[in-house]
Amino acid sequence: QVQLVESGGGLVQPGGSLRLSCVASGSFFTSYTMAWYRQAPGSPRELIAHVTPDGSATVVTSVKGRFTISRDNAKNTVYLQMNVLRPGDTARYYCNALGGRLPWGPGTQVTVSS
Repeated sequence: QVQLVESGGGLVQPGGSLRLSCVASGSFFTSYTMAWYRQAPGSPRELIAHVTPDGSATVVTSVKGRFTISRDNAKNTVYLQMNVLRPGDTARYYCNALGGRLPWGPGTQVTVSS
C-alpha cells in the first residue's frame, strides 16, 4: 500500500531554515520522479521542486537559490532543505510523485512569521 508521510515543518522566523522529509512506503519509490508541492490557504496546490530517481533536481523560480530538493533511495525518503524563508513561503507542504499520481499524505505545515 502506498503511503507518504511528511515531517519537519514548524514555525520559523523570516530568514530561518527548515528541512522537510517525506518517507514513502511501497516499492515504487526508486522508479518515480518525486516532488514537493505546497498549498497556502485559499490558493491551489503548486509544484515547487522535483527530483528524478538518479538525483537530477529542478526547483521553480520562486524558490531557486533558497530551496534544495534531494532524495535517499535507500531510505525511500525525499528531502526539501529550505533556507532564507519568507512569510510568502507559509503553506502546507506535501510530497508526491511528479504529477500527483499517488495518494496524498497529510502534509506538514510551515509557518514563517516574526
